[in-house]
Amino acid sequence: MPRTVRKQLDHTTHFAGRFGAIYFVTICCQQRGLNQLYREQTASVLVDAARIYHERGRWNLTLLLIMPDHLHALIGVDGQSSLSSLIRDYKRIMAKIAGVTWQRNFFDHRLRHGESLTEKFAYICQNPVRAGLVGAEDAWRYRLIPDLNGLQRFR
Repeated sequence: MPRTVRKQLDHTTHFAGRFGAIYFVTICCQQRGLNQLYREQTASVLVDAARIYHERGRWNLTLLLIMPDHLHALIGVDGQSSLSSLIRDYKRIMAKIAGVTWQRNFFDHRLRHGESLTEKFAYICQNPVRAGLVGAEDAWRYRLIPDLNGLQRFR
């Protein structure tokens, strides 16, 4: 069977306008199908680092959802930052601190005019339900969602 060659995605800085671009990001573990992330200690490290990035203004986090072998996020990035650099640094730190082995790249989709952030948010939150891991999205423990008082650890 011929080996599938993945297309190299362009993760360079995009024009983002005054308030930045919002990206739907998926980062996968190298070995899919194994529970590497949905563990208390690992998930806590992933969430804490995402919160620190948010609080320090490296990105504007709208949602982080941790699945057993990948994570999804909605991240706002200003026009000066490189999404690729942000994700590379985040993955590097998580590999070192939490021992996560990531796939080489990541998937991103920049939300454009007319695309609903609310729809993407709902789609991501339904991921554990679609995977058959829980019956209702509120039962999924590892989500980080901003509210008026800051970032909620798990909701």
